Formats: sequence, structure tokens, C-alpha cells
Amino acid sequence: MDTQVRLNISTREAFAEGLAFDDVGPYERLAGEVAFAVDPESPHHAMVVDIENAPRNADGLVEFATDFTILKPVELSRGNRRIFYDVNNRGNLRALQFFNDAVHSNEPSATEHAGNGFLMRRGYSVVWSGWQGDLIPGDGRQTMRVPTATDNGRDITGVTRSEFIVDAPGVTSLPLSSNDYTVSYEAATVDSSQATFTVREYERDERRVIAPDAWRFANLVDGAPVESAAHCYLPEGFRPGWIYELVYEAKNPLVLGLGFTGLRDLISFLRHDERDADGTPNPLRDNGNGVDRAYAWGRSQSGRYLREFVYQGYNADSKGRRVFEGISPHVSGGGRVIVNFRFGQPGRHSREHTDHLYPGDQFPFAYSTTTDALTGKTDGLLKRPDTDPLVIHTHTSAEYWERRASLVHTDSLGADIPDHERARVFFFTGSQHNADPLAGPKIGAARHPSNPLNTTPLLRALLDVLDAWATDGTAPPDSRAPRRDDETAVDASVASNVFPKIPGVDHPQHPNRVFVQDHGPDYDAGLMAIEPPGEDHSREYAVLLPQVDSDGNEVAGLKTPQVEVPLATYTGWNYRVTEGANNALAGLTGSHLPFPATDAERVSSGDPRRSIDERYGSTARYVRLIALAAQRLVEQRLLLEEDADRYVELAMQQRIRA
Repeated sequence: MDTQVRLNISTREAFAEGLAFDDVGPYERLAGEVAFAVDPESPHHAMVVDIENAPRNADGLVEFATDFTILKPVELSRGNRRIFYDVNNRGNLRALQFFNDAVHSNEPSATEHAGNGFLMRRGYSVVWSGWQGDLIPGDGRQTMRVPTATDNGRDITGVTRSEFIVDAPGVTSLPLSSNDYTVSYEAATVDSSQATFTVREYERDERRVIAPDAWRFANLVDGAPVESAAHCYLPEGFRPGWIYELVYEAKNPLVLGLGFTGLRDLISFLRHDERDADGTPNPLRDNGNGVDRAYAWGRSQSGRYLREFVYQGYNADSKGRRVFEGISPHVSGGGRVIVNFRFGQPGRHSREHTDHLYPGDQFPFAYSTTTDALTGKTDGLLKRPDTDPLVIHTHTSAEYWERRASLVHTDSLGADIPDHERARVFFFTGSQHNADPLAGPKIGAARHPSNPLNTTPLLRALLDVLDAWATDGTAPPDSRAPRRDDETAVDASVASNVFPKIPGVDHPQHPNRVFVQDHGPDYDAGLMAIEPPGEDHSREYAVLLPQVDSDGNEVAGLKTPQVEVPLATYTGWNYRVTEGANNALAGLTGSHLPFPATDAERVSSGDPRRSIDERYGSTARYVRLIALAAQRLVEQRLLLEEDADRYVELAMQQRIRA
């Protein structure tokens, strides 16, 4: 056997105080650790970068381990015989928050963590496990413990790049990882003259070198700098909003690619095996009841993980069986995650201002196989028909602006491409990257109030769509995404010309651009030798944006009733508010720009958009329009009846002049 799985269940307790979820009944929570031992010579593990350099046990196997959590029906026979795997985001558990509208917790146990009970009422066994091997334990995060690669006991070194951006003054020392929850790759030498440290205000600005004697590899301890190979110390302090970039020789790479094999082998075990290597019973098999299908969902970083997981061929287990029947990457944009790389930093991802040159957004972007006109390569994410999953890909307006989302459904020059027969793409019109169902617009974090649109009802409906597609072949609704051929996918300048001249609001001039990059000759083998990477500005991928109407709201996509019957302009873009770089996009934060309430307010402010009074006239009429929009979505299988009722209830809380 080339993989040994050992399950150590340390916690087994009632979930949600024993609450019964419809006919499924009560759930229980299991938590603990999964230990793996794998044969590095096996073809099922040999593709992991640096596994040949990992330490081996007495049996010649490479060992690693991960945390896990499972929520399952107490009586499995009353469940739906399906795994819902939530790929954690930087160790954080998100599924209950975004499917059940629950209070977020990394250790879900209380009734509030069940929310509306959607996943439990459907009967899913919800599974989490660690995959990101550079996470530091804390706050209940799901972590993975992977080995460090060495060259027969000698340090392996390589060029590495870190980027730092702070939002407040007074910061003088930072971990090389730029955060307190990720391991830093230590510098091979603390001689600052052997590294290059630069600063610039905007990504497009020329880098200014910071002299070696103006900074140190050091950490602040009790207010004094102490030499540290894992920290950067800048006595004058980091200027808020500015981009600081450190290129240095790092040592001790982690074997991060085990984060793919660990998930593959865990799900395969839970689906097919009666007992683990030590004889511990599989908790998802009982009296002949097991798992018929498995689905995986991930948002943002974890959605990018799923795209790379499938692209690299990990959706086939060691016996050639399909691991997940369906996956649903959410708000991943066109990117993939950098895991199976030496000195990989999977927590980073490219945005217009932050980590702009970090890899992950390279061809192929689409599920269908296409030929890249800029490089001549032919490839696609789904290319193994025997084991490829069905895909429901969802994203928001923010991913068009910051995460190159159009390249999921257009080619490198911006032409529409047909859907892959096993994939659908749904654009959640007008919404921002993080749609927390329990949060409203945030004031002060960006130039404009953040976008409060709640799109979790769409996720619930589309999970039912995915299940029906995988179970009995019921075809999903057609993709809902902007298209070049009907001019709903356009260049930024075209959208800017249509966007209304709202007082105090400036439409961005371009999204996060992407060019053909050069990371060195061995990039495809997981080695990055050129930092920062070279960019060929003569070869730019076409990143398109959703066209807008005269209100500034986007015209294509899957619209919630609140977008179909709007009270505001909803965007996927906003601006930073730091003292530096305040004309840069505010990452993945959108904007909420309310319509004038009355005609008098519209005239006095100079706002060209019609007032709410003029549009709807009364609360009763607004509620009727919301109800009609919701019912249309129900008929199209894009909204559940229970969520249609929720939209109507919310509409009734509005107060529009009768």
C-alpha cells in the first residue's frame, strides 16, 4: 500500500446541543488528527515537489498530518450519503457561514453555528481538514504539518520574494511572510547586503532601493531590534499604503504539495475504506451505510485550491476512482493557488496593488481547452474526462476587477469560449468578494461604504443544482456571465463612459492587468528562479469587465432580487483610504452607493440617478417587484422557495413613501 491513513478522533460531541434537523435528526461533531505515511516513490505521490528530499521513517515512508473536523448525522442512514467538503481558507472554516447563514466559528459546536441548518437539513456530512502546510496554529484554524525538504541533511536554498503593505503608521518590524499566521521562510544569511529591499507607492512606479544599512533582518523584542532570519526591521517605519518588496535567499522549503495528496487520500478513505491502518472504524460508514458522492466547495483562496487540485490531476485516487463528483470554486477568479512549489506562499494572490506579480494567474484560466494566442500553449483545467468533476464556478463583480475573472470564460484575446460540457459559470451580479450574510456595509474601511449584497441564497440553490446534475444527470441552468458577442463584457473604458457621474465617485480606469510572465525555466516543475518575475508588456491578456446600465449596475449575470429591483448602485470596486496609494483599488471590496431617496435630494446633490420615490412610489409596489423577481429565479432553479420568502420579508422592512 502506497498510502497509510490513521485517524485519531479526540473529540466526539453533540452538535448544536442535539438539535434535530428535520427528518435527518441530530448531528454530532468529530475532531482530531489524520496521520499519513506515503511512499515517495509511488507515482501517486512522486509529483509532489521536493518529496524526494523529505525525511523518511524506518519503512521508507514520508509522514505528515492534518487536523480534521466532521459534522455528521448521528444516524448515518438518515443522511443523504454525501460528503460536503469545505476547503478551508487559511485554516478558517467557511461553509456554515456561507450556506447556513451561521455565526462563523472554526470550532462549530453551538446552535448559532448551525444557522438556518441548510446543510444539515439536506443531510450532508460536512468535512474539513488542513491543507496549507505553512499555517501557524491558532484561533482554531485547521492546519497541516508537513516535512521540511533538505539535500541529504544540508539546507536547500532559493531566491524568494516577500511583499509588505501596512495600513497604519508606526509599524517597523514584520514577519517575512507579512502576517502573524503564516510561517516565514528564513533568510539563508542575515547580511542585508545580500538581499534587495525596495519601495514604491504604486505597482506601476519605479522601485527605489533601500540601502542595506537602513534596514535589518530583525524583530522587535521589548521595543529593541533583535536579529531574526524570519523578520524585516525598518527603523524609519513602513509608510502606509506603499509597497515594500524584499528579494532574498531563503532556506528550508516546506513540502507543501502534500496538501493535495492529503485531501485526495482522506476523501478516498472516507468514501471507500471500512477501517484505517490501525483498525479504527471509518466514521462515515455504519452498518453498510457509506458515501455515494462527494462535493467540494471553496471560496477565494480555497476556490483557487480546487481549480489547481483538479488541473494537476488529484481528482483521481490511487485506484483511479473519481474523488469528487462535483466541485464549486467560489470567488476564485481566473487564478489557481501556488501550493506544489518550492518556497510556495499559497496565502498570497495577485491584485492590482497588492502582490500584483505573485504567480497563480497564468494560462490556462478556463475549464475548456483553448490555445493561448500569446504563448502558443494549448491547455485547459478539465482534461481528464474519466475523473474530472462537474463544476459550478461562481464569482462576483470584484473578481472581474481584481482577479481576472473574465478569463474563466474568454480566451487570451477576450473572445467568448464555449462552456465545457462539465462546467457552468455564474456571475453574481453587482456583489463583492466577501458577502457575509450577517454583515452590512462597512464605513471607513474604504473610500465608499462596502457592498452589503448577500448572495448566500444563490450558493444554496446552486448546490442543489450540482447535486441533481451529479445524481441523475439533470442539466444545470445555462451559464450566466458577461459575453463579448452581446457587448455585456467590455473594456474598462467602455464601462466608464456609461457609468453615471455620481458626485464624489470616480470609475476606475482599468482592472488588475496580467501579462505573460517569466518565473524561470523550471517553473512548470515547481521552481521559481526569477524574482520579481519578468513581464512581457507586449503580450497582455485581455481582462474584460461587466458592462453597466445608466444606474451603474451591471447588466449581465445572475441577479439577486435586490439587484433586479435596486435601491443603490452596487459595484465590485472601491478605493484604498490609507495616506499612501489612496487611488489604488481597495482589494476585493466593493461599493454601496444608495440612490437619492427623493427627487428633492436628487436635485440638490446633482445625482443623475432617479430617486427611490420616482422608481417605486411605495413600499407595497417595491415588495411586489421583489417578489416577482424572486419567483422568476425560483422557476429557473436559481433560488429556493424559502429564500424567495426571505427576500420578500426583507423588502417589507423598507420604508418607501406611499
